[in-house]
Amino acid sequence: MRKKRAGGGTEYTHGLGSCAARREGSTPSLPTMKIIFRDKDFIVVDKPAGFSVHPGINTDEPTLVDFLLRKFPEIKNVGDAPEIRPGIVHRLDKETSGVMIVARNKKTFDYLKNLFKNRKVEKRYLALVHGKLKNKEGKIEGEMGRSKRDFRKQALVRGKVSVRKERYSLTCYKVKKEFGDYSLLEVSPKTGRMHQIRVHLQAIGHPIVGDKKYTFKKYKKFPVPRMFLHASELGFIDQNRKPQRFKSDPPDIFQKFLNRKNTLL
Repeated sequence: MRKKRAGGGTEYTHGLGSCAARREGSTPSLPTMKIIFRDKDFIVVDKPAGFSVHPGINTDEPTLVDFLLRKFPEIKNVGDAPEIRPGIVHRLDKETSGVMIVARNKKTFDYLKNLFKNRKVEKRYLALVHGKLKNKEGKIEGEMGRSKRDFRKQALVRGKVSVRKERYSLTCYKVKKEFGDYSLLEVSPKTGRMHQIRVHLQAIGHPIVGDKKYTFKKYKKFPVPRMFLHASELGFIDQNRKPQRFKSDPPDIFQKFLNRKNTLL
């Protein structure tokens, strides 16, 4: 179903995807996606939190790929592994919302993939974290990889923490506002490692609010509606040498939580 959305863009209600269809008798909630931009080469979507980008071993519910294939079937043969992630150049974690770009043809896929690989895409996120940061602006860097203590997690090498297949990682951050025991950060990852922002912020003692995987025991008891990490901006130079920049405002639930905390303090 298609409908216009206030503030620009077109909003679609996702149909039941092939992955979800495998689960007999299930009626999973279907995502609503905003199309921020589209042309003959790429699509920019505003991904909601709670939906995986593509099918996986433990994914039997609708994904972003299901939505894309229904609306843009031409992407089905685009990408390195189109049978799993057609058109997908980069990814966001399931619980992360915000801007994502998807290629509509091989030429664009290869071009965008090269931009990401060579760190020529500017990415900005909003992250609500626990605590107040001593340094209001700074960078987090070091070798990252799969944790030797827990293979299900990524980790930043520090102290006694060691990893497998380590690779350099760099994240810059700036405090935008403080809410008592919370801080709202603007975060710019300069490399693209798996779970990078989440791992880096936990490593400096300020995990993302609502992150159940990369946090500390004392924060797990606080009930929150979601993980508060949002991809707010994406900028790059397209194939025609034209600067492109796409933005996404935080979802209502993100804003309501911030407003509620601001009111209580």
